[in-house]
Amino acid sequence: MLSKNTICLWFNSTAVEAARFYAETFPDSAVGTIHRAPGDYPAGKQGDVLMVEFTVIGIPCIGLNGGPAFQHNEAFSFQVATDDQAETDRLWNAIVSNGGQESACGWCKDKWGLSWQITPRALTAAIADPDRAAAKRAFEAMMQMGKIDIATIEAARRG
Repeated sequence: MLSKNTICLWFNSTAVEAARFYAETFPDSAVGTIHRAPGDYPAGKQGDVLMVEFTVIGIPCIGLNGGPAFQHNEAFSFQVATDDQAETDRLWNAIVSNGGQESACGWCKDKWGLSWQITPRALTAAIADPDRAAAKRAFEAMMQMGKIDIATIEAARRG
């Protein structure tokens, strides 16, 4: 059963593949019901996978196989708060090594073009530090990074 508010992500016939990758990669994630088209539609034929219900870290989503008309972009992203460097590395590396690409400041993109912010809680705490000079040092360190390095952020915060 669909949630009252569900994120709908558009794919070009790869919604099930993406949902399975997310379910294998992120905790509290799963693939739910796969819906097949009851008739032909612009991006497919009767019986093709039309959409898949899934969750990503507890967030309900629908993957819609809508065809090539729309592509993901950085205007939408999932931000994943990580607890330590091992979790940060695992998630970042899973996305990037599966056909994705690195970006700046903790951002990366999966092979379907969906953007992810892999954000250690230590980074969030550092840039919110009430000592604004410490926050600025941590922020400036982050601005030089792709994947976030917690030790470097904490060192910059300390000065």
